[in-house]
Amino acid sequence: MDLSWTSEQLETRDAALRFARSELGSCCEEFSRERWRACAHFGVLGLPFPTAYGGAARDIFATVLTMEGLGAGCRNSGLLFALNAQMWSVQQPLLTLGTPTQKEKYLRRLIAGEIIGAHAMTEPESGSDAYGLRTTAERTSGGYLLSGSKTLITNAPEADVAIVFATMNPKRGMWGVTAFLVDRETPGFHAGQPVRKMGLSGASMGEIRIENCFVPEQNRLGGEGAGARVFESSMEWERSCILACQIGAMERQLEECIRHARERRQFGQPIGNFQSVSNRIVEMKVRLESARLLLYHAAWKKHNGKNAVMEAAMVKLYLSEAFVASGLDAIRTFGGYGFLTESGIEQDLRDAVGGTMYSGTSDIQRNIIARQLGLGGKP
Repeated sequence: MDLSWTSEQLETRDAALRFARSELGSCCEEFSRERWRACAHFGVLGLPFPTAYGGAARDIFATVLTMEGLGAGCRNSGLLFALNAQMWSVQQPLLTLGTPTQKEKYLRRLIAGEIIGAHAMTEPESGSDAYGLRTTAERTSGGYLLSGSKTLITNAPEADVAIVFATMNPKRGMWGVTAFLVDRETPGFHAGQPVRKMGLSGASMGEIRIENCFVPEQNRLGGEGAGARVFESSMEWERSCILACQIGAMERQLEECIRHARERRQFGQPIGNFQSVSNRIVEMKVRLESARLLLYHAAWKKHNGKNAVMEAAMVKLYLSEAFVASGLDAIRTFGGYGFLTESGIEQDLRDAVGGTMYSGTSDIQRNIIARQLGLGGKP
């Protein structure tokens, strides 16, 4: 695995950093469609996607480096999370399994920022038990009738289209699940108001209710019973890449702590001279570089067409928990000032907690890794 980046790849990261600082650097307390469109115009949503649909056809390394740059320059982790959620859980399955008509209708406009997409899998009674769905799809003339509810869906309140997962045969478990592209204006489709969260305020999240919603057959994504393939494929990409922005955020966080430890004086000397402070910052550095290598390894496997199920789970598990730990260390380093919301230091911690839950909790990632090692049974 060669980690000697080309000048073009490094410039991609630097350009993203400059863009984030100039256009996205300030904290955003709620979802901003204006910032979303700015990111789309810059090319974020099209990074790894074909030029035929308005993408840039960049490789996965350039993509994760760009995300690092965005995370380093932008404190609005919620916006970056929402962008990644659309890229990996809506656009990627569309590219992989969508028909030419579906790609032309949705993928091009998603990449351009003209419309926003949501991935509607989670339900009130099925979170980690992803395939224990109660949303149903029944065959009818010319299509399907969908009924059910989804919860904690990223981008739901803003979404123009959603990939909705429904079961056609609960007895078949995951093999009874089918995915559908449902437009916002479809009768029977209702998106709720944004819910309040402890972090990731720049990402809009909410419920979706579906009541006898007719979806034409041409809006089925993949074949009947292929919903698990749609979901698992998107999750492997998402778990591999969705936290790349957090590498940049951890790097920014580390730089802020080093600067503060050099400038803040107590007992007549910089606090960085005290071993308890310097050791804490060293731990932050070790976490950052360990997480970076895990991310790059998963990216390398995806780039080379190799199975990366375990590597994606390892990235998701370690990076999400490392960001939480470093968030706590950053607050401790800044002391009382770091505890104040006006400082912005504590925001990283609030945003980091979400990473241990979305795209599969840390417990689920451990289960996945265990199964890949030939241990354990069902989660």
